[in-house]
Amino acid sequence: MLWTAAAYRATFDIARPIAAASPCACSYNQVRVTSVAVRTSEGTVVTLERNTVEDLRGHLRGALLLPGDPGYDDGRAIWNAMIDRRPALIARCLGVADVVTCVNFAREHGVTVSIKGGGHNISGLAVCDGGLMVDLSLMRGVWVDSTARTARAQAGCLLGDLDRETQLHGLAAVLGFLSTTGIAGLTLGGGFGYLTRRFGWSCDNVLSMDVVTADGRFVRASARENHDLFWGLRGGGGNFGVVTSFEYKLHPVGPEVMAGAMAWRAEDAHEVLEMYRTVTAQAPPELTCVAVLRNAPPAPWLPKEIHGKPIVAIFVCQTGPRAEGERQVAPIKRFGSPVGDIIQWRPYVSQQSLLDATQPKGRRYYWKSEYLPRHEPDMLAKVIEHAKRIPSPHSAILVFPIDGALNRLSAEHSPAGNRDAASVLNITASWERADDDKANIGWARAAWEDLRPFSTGGTYVNFLTEEEGSDRVHAAYGENYDRLVEIKTKWDSNNVFRMNKNIPPTAPDA
Repeated sequence: MLWTAAAYRATFDIARPIAAASPCACSYNQVRVTSVAVRTSEGTVVTLERNTVEDLRGHLRGALLLPGDPGYDDGRAIWNAMIDRRPALIARCLGVADVVTCVNFAREHGVTVSIKGGGHNISGLAVCDGGLMVDLSLMRGVWVDSTARTARAQAGCLLGDLDRETQLHGLAAVLGFLSTTGIAGLTLGGGFGYLTRRFGWSCDNVLSMDVVTADGRFVRASARENHDLFWGLRGGGGNFGVVTSFEYKLHPVGPEVMAGAMAWRAEDAHEVLEMYRTVTAQAPPELTCVAVLRNAPPAPWLPKEIHGKPIVAIFVCQTGPRAEGERQVAPIKRFGSPVGDIIQWRPYVSQQSLLDATQPKGRRYYWKSEYLPRHEPDMLAKVIEHAKRIPSPHSAILVFPIDGALNRLSAEHSPAGNRDAASVLNITASWERADDDKANIGWARAAWEDLRPFSTGGTYVNFLTEEEGSDRVHAAYGENYDRLVEIKTKWDSNNVFRMNKNIPPTAPDA
């Protein structure tokens, strides 16, 4: 059911702007709640009376936003502008007690519930239509123990929050490539970045998690406590509870690394990607190189005459011993005739945000992704072919290497699995106007269909779009899927947490 502004106007009485009560007060539109129509987890619509909503508000330390309230539209807006859902209620949680209150309310009233961390996921499942959105984005505390080399971070943190605090101590968590990504969704779905080849999935580097369960309990999940829940959360997504904080193992990294990017004209793509294939096959774990094919953005490090024209770029990050940095990146820096080169000694936090401008909040995004077992020449040739057909100045095809540490663990070590993968292929369509949806989605799907035969058969759950169903979720988890169903059945038998890449529990009579 789609929730429209007209539907909400029938449910709420919107008052006229009122005069400020004092010189320092602000005037705004007040919403007098008469009743609230909400969607249940079964898909029906029920009405919550005013007293019920006000009781929820009174038990929250954070704000409860309804349609028409100041901040409501900002609260429901997330990174991918293709997602335009309207929750009936948005709870802006300030602590664990608020989360417990929301989960209990949703369960007791049968209300659809969604969980928002950083709001960066491609499928936009942080936002529900007509239900209760539990917004954790204000919970952004980070506590670093430099002696133990650990950090505790609340679930609303972005990658940049954690990186900035840990880098004060020359330490880093294994996170992703964009500083604006939320740590919660990234970690619960596996998570990979520049440190993955050295240390594995992000979820491999989590020591414990604080969790609010479907029955409203607050528990800790770790290797020693609630081990089955801990296993399920390390890749199984938001299926089993609301994680309110993560304890990460930290590693000595930076504060400066040999890193940056180089770009060449698209005419050189075959030679550049052959060099890339050779370098990545021989690269030590501390060297990560990401290949990107796209039209050149108006970045200051690229000459104006190349802006808007096809390029191939390699983003490089060497996080090992300083003495090895320049030597390891030398084969890349001396290759061919680049049109741009900003590989240099730079702060690790700078490298972590280098790609941010390519994926701003508010564009329309549609992705397709597969795991690759190797960088085959025929596969790279097809990447070049489809990159030539990119219809938008913002779209790209990327190849992220992840081989190394994660390959040394068994597939059942965590639900993230897919430990036979060498890299992640990501076809990222990105554009501005809804009128261009068909062309851009069509390009991404065509490229994916052509490149899919090179896949391991697995796919990264965090890159699945809303339309991709249970077969793709199965592909993401492979042989770990049945164990995830068992854990889901134990911890959330009524599927309270279903706004995710859902793993349905076993039916009671099954």
